[in-house]
Parts: sequence; C-alpha cells; structure tokens
Amino acid sequence: MQISGLAALVTGGGSGLGAATAAHLAGLGCKVAVVDINQAAAEAQAERIGGLGIACDVADAESGEAAFSRARAAHGPVRILVNCAGVGTAGRIVGRDGPLKLDAFERVIRINLIGSFNMLRLAAAEMSAADPLEENERGVIINTASIAAYEGQVGQPAYAASKGGVVGMTLPAARELARAGVRVMTIAPGLFHTPMVDGLPPDVQASLGAGIPYPPRLGQPGEYAALVEHIVRNRFLNGEVIRLDGALRMTPR
Repeated sequence: MQISGLAALVTGGGSGLGAATAAHLAGLGCKVAVVDINQAAAEAQAERIGGLGIACDVADAESGEAAFSRARAAHGPVRILVNCAGVGTAGRIVGRDGPLKLDAFERVIRINLIGSFNMLRLAAAEMSAADPLEENERGVIINTASIAAYEGQVGQPAYAASKGGVVGMTLPAARELARAGVRVMTIAPGLFHTPMVDGLPPDVQASLGAGIPYPPRLGQPGEYAALVEHIVRNRFLNGEVIRLDGALRMTPR
C-alpha cells in the first residue's frame, strides 16, 4: 500500500510506541489521528506532527465510535489502524494479600484485548466500506501483542493472557476481512525503551538491555515504527504475528 496521503489512526499515540509510530507515519505523508486516553498527551503529539489529537477510551464502544467519527470528518476514511494502547499492570495470582483481585485482572484484559478488538471492529467496518485501492486493498490493521504472549513471567498472568488473546484473534480476523481487502497483522515487541522503562534506574535499564542477545540493548520505538511502515507497504504480509525482540526469550522471572 502506498502510504502518502492515507488516513491513519494510532491508539496510545500520546507516548511510547504509539507516539513514535504516529510521528513516523506523519513523516511519510499520512494524515494521522493521534488517539490516547490522555487528551493532553494526544493533542501535544498531534501538534508536534501536524495531526489530529483525540481523547478516547479504547475499551468503550461509544468513545471508540466518536474517535473514528472525528478522524473521518477531518481526514476521510481510515486506511491504517495501529493499536498501541495498553497497560502492563503486574500482579501474582496469589500474593501477600491473597488472591489477585478479579477487577485488576479484568482491567488489563479490557484495555489490552477488548480495547484492541473494539478499535479493530470499527476500523474494519470503515475500511470495508471505502473505495478499493491497488489490488483491491482497502486497509491495514496492526495490533500490538508482546513476547509475554508466549513467555509470560511470574506476575504477568493478566498481561500475558491479554496479549495472547491479541495473538489469537490475528488469523481469524485476517481470514474474515480478506474478502474486503483488509489485512490484519500483529507485532509482538520485546523489551523496548518506553515511558514505563524510563522510570527505572539507569543500572536496571542497562541490565535489561544486556540480557537481549543482539543487539544487547533495549529496542527503540523508532524500530517498531519502521516495522509498521514495512507491514503497510508489503501487501503479502497478512494474518501473522512478528516478534520484534532481538532474539530475547523471557525467563520465568
């Protein structure tokens, strides 16, 4: 798919992987809607890249519909959706205070998995109704999972389950939407230098990076954004999950 001039919507676009992706797509000529639950962050990033900032709770149906409506009014039908919104709240199944609170587990599933599906379904409907482009392609949806979907660590049952769900819906979504010319892909990042990591001491950050086989450092958000670009351009990538992790395989702890 030729990128320049297309409308893109990036969730979690106010920071981290989403902000890097929004900036990268804008630099390629996309009309970008930066969507984030933090309105100030969304608007600030949108101002930096010349896009549209939209506050949205991705796990809420009405909020998602409103975000797509605003983006469509400004840029036309979305052709690229990149789902980066998510949380990484940790918690053991049985901790010092007893069993993990069910609402804590539910919150992670709701944001990471249900939120991804909510935005996917809305994008799929909008893309399916749009005019076809080259080879009858109408759009690309890229979700974000994690290598925790495969090697979840102690304390990650909710996170690993949510990302495993994202991995699991990739192929059936791609198969269903193929008839409309809509591709569905997922990226499973490893350890990346994001705001969550910024809060850690420098020695801890260095230690995390040193455990990655090659290159022995944390991933850079721009490397995620570069893979998004390649997926959008490469029409034969569909229905697959790509690990982006420097050959890292997570240990139990």
